[in-house]
Amino acid sequence: MYRKPVYPWHNPYYWNPGGWNPNWNSYHNPARLRDHGRQPFVVNIDQAARQNNTFRTALWTGEHFQVTLMSIGVGEDIGMEVHPNTDQFIRVEQGQGLVQMGDSRDRIDFQQMVYDDYAIMIPAGKWHNLINTGSTPLKVYVIYAPPEHPFGTIHPTKASAQENG
Repeated sequence: MYRKPVYPWHNPYYWNPGGWNPNWNSYHNPARLRDHGRQPFVVNIDQAARQNNTFRTALWTGEHFQVTLMSIGVGEDIGMEVHPNTDQFIRVEQGQGLVQMGDSRDRIDFQQMVYDDYAIMIPAGKWHNLINTGSTPLKVYVIYAPPEHPFGTIHPTKASAQENG
């Protein structure tokens, strides 16, 4: 009688040595949150965004665009900023927030609430901010075209992001 071989990677404890977690997908190794840029890369972006606990982590930096993960604390924000030559896409995976945009720092004429599954498109040269208005961390992923941050960027906190530009 044929017996199907049992490989260690079929056991969820092989991939998750901390023990079984019903919210953990035992069929896929969770994303390692680091920059995988310029290499082929496939990821469950929802899972990676929710798993991220840093203010900003570059997940993939290529020649023409970049993907970063962000976790914005309760009551915190990204900070009013502008990227003169970079278009930006932000996808909300968890939480709620207020998006603000305008043509100058003191002329913000666009505001809209965003929630899970909302997408935000920010044209190059537009001042913008995203404020967490919810009671849980706001988990998002961001696509910059062209890349905005150096390869391998990890900012554990907003303060470290402001220090390092």
